[in-house]
Amino acid sequence: MANPPTLPISDHSGGGGSQPQQTVSAPAFRTFLSRLSSSIRQSLSQRRPWLELVDRSAISRPDSLTDAYSRIRRNLPYFKVNYVTIVSLVLALSLLSHPLSLLVLICLFGSWIFLYLFRPSDQPLVILGRTFSDRETLGVLVILTIVVVFLTSVGSLLTSALMIGLGIVCLHGAFRVPEDLFLDDQEPANTGLLSFLSGAATSAAVAAASTPVSGRV
Repeated sequence: MANPPTLPISDHSGGGGSQPQQTVSAPAFRTFLSRLSSSIRQSLSQRRPWLELVDRSAISRPDSLTDAYSRIRRNLPYFKVNYVTIVSLVLALSLLSHPLSLLVLICLFGSWIFLYLFRPSDQPLVILGRTFSDRETLGVLVILTIVVVFLTSVGSLLTSALMIGLGIVCLHGAFRVPEDLFLDDQEPANTGLLSFLSGAATSAAVAAASTPVSGRV
């Protein structure tokens, strides 16, 4: 008597399966990018006209250091988006003039994205046949970040670019007469230079927290 035909059964347990391992949680990553993009667009909508920023009729030398400091404090919340844009452009130009440093930063950022932040927690990280726990992965990434930022030319490049950008901002803020500037009613006068980035940072934190982290410590 002939044996009944055997039905093929596919094994989805992951042991030697043909499907590639997912290295990043795609939905969480898309949510992160969407929220970050939305926050940046909303923040950039608060940008002041550039012609108002470079209005020569409103430029004058401050009478004293106290006057310069007072002007900076009043100009910062009004031109905060423009100022951050200037600092970002200085950083971008500095990195573009040093392609190797730019490549190192991109690789470092990609390592955080694909190896830790948005990697599914139920899939261990395996490199060269060795399995790394989340604590080990985090430790390696932290050490790698410290080495890149503080022990290579990347850190000095970023520091120099930030100092130049902040110097431009402070110089403009000290010489720009703020008497004709009026903040919107809903915008507090003591808003800091980087406060408009809080929305994007909050969105990034929420998106990162939405990824499965049950297996992480």
